[in-house]
Amino acid sequence: MFSQLIYLKNNPAMIIVNIIDILIVAFVIYKLMMLIKGTKAVQLIKGLVVLLIASTFSSQLGLNTIDWLLNNIWTMLFVALPVVFQPELRRALEQLGRGKFFVKPYKLMNKEDISDLVDELTRAVQVLAKNNTGALIVIERETGLGDLADSGTKLDAAVSAELLVNLFEPKSPLHDGAVVLRGDRISVAGAFLPLAESVSVSRALGTRHRAAVGITEQSDAIAVVVSEETGIISIANEGQLSRYIEIDTLKELLIGFMSESKSSIFERGRRK
Repeated sequence: MFSQLIYLKNNPAMIIVNIIDILIVAFVIYKLMMLIKGTKAVQLIKGLVVLLIASTFSSQLGLNTIDWLLNNIWTMLFVALPVVFQPELRRALEQLGRGKFFVKPYKLMNKEDISDLVDELTRAVQVLAKNNTGALIVIERETGLGDLADSGTKLDAAVSAELLVNLFEPKSPLHDGAVVLRGDRISVAGAFLPLAESVSVSRALGTRHRAAVGITEQSDAIAVVVSEETGIISIANEGQLSRYIEIDTLKELLIGFMSESKSSIFERGRRK
């Protein structure tokens, strides 16, 4: 150890290389964590950590039978893990191939792309609100929402006001669930979201509003809701719901959120 410190002291360039090496590994681990955050893979990772701790303790304490059993479990896991994590691995490889592994889709969008997306979204919301058609639209940001695809229908379609309106038509088979936007694409339709855990959410609000708050409690997503009974437009962010949002305000909020300048705009446009 001491000789290594002397070597590094005499070779300052190696210190820089090692720091860069550590930073790259840390960044990759961070991106992998963000990729699986909000998915079932998180619980599996926790299980693996428990097994790792148990294996370490059994080996150190000389618990030979338990150690043998855990070693065999690890052998089986090496075969099973690629199957268990198949959706996450496939998504990671797809993003790597498209150059999107290190950058979220919405971050690849320039101001013009964001403006076009928001225009289509607000145009759809305006029609839905006018017709009192219930709707729930979720915009994915840093936290991956890949697990929602399991409860809905994968679309991977370009965002358009007409398509969004049709998805929420009462006779549409997907109208009851949420639509999830990933970048400038409609990723999933008819998805079912976790309901809000906060006791501060009014019981008078329907399932759509509670689901909007719920998904923003568990992720950094943004959710837009149109009430089926009143046509009132609401927006949820960070577990907080703001109601009676006008179309112009909604457009301003969404552009602010997706441009990562949300805080001041949200507070200015927010009306309980």
